[in-house]
Amino acid sequence: MIKDKFADAVTVLPPPNAEASGEADLGAIKDILGFHIRLAHGACLRHFTETFTDLDLTQKQVSVLWLVDDHPGIAQTDLAQRLRMDRATTMAIINRLQAKHFLRRDRSDKDGRKQALFLEEPGKAMLTRAKTAIGEHEAWVKSRFSDKEVRQLIELLSRIHE
Repeated sequence: MIKDKFADAVTVLPPPNAEASGEADLGAIKDILGFHIRLAHGACLRHFTETFTDLDLTQKQVSVLWLVDDHPGIAQTDLAQRLRMDRATTMAIINRLQAKHFLRRDRSDKDGRKQALFLEEPGKAMLTRAKTAIGEHEAWVKSRFSDKEVRQLIELLSRIHE
């Protein structure tokens, strides 16, 4: 089950002496930006995992399906670069999606040394379901912010990863 795969990575327990209200005194760590980014990531990952339990897909697998759908024939190397993943990770994800008959590899028409990726019909159907689940997940995340704050948050977080 997907939930179990990520359990250790996202579990944050309060210290043993946490106040009865559920609010633990974090001390100086409360001012560490990276700490809050990690907690926010953990909350988003938990919600994503719960939302996607029935689909048996990871965030990276959904991203691959979506990008291949938006760019039919995209080369594996281009896909890896756009998603900022190493070649081994990209290959493993593509192998899993191909085993599920969600996508296929063909030799690129433009460069015979490259593998072009295309969605198969089951992959298109799964992506449609995944987009519905992503809509639910995005609504959950965005409900904490105004539209202006969402745009600002995306801009601010982009500065970190770009």
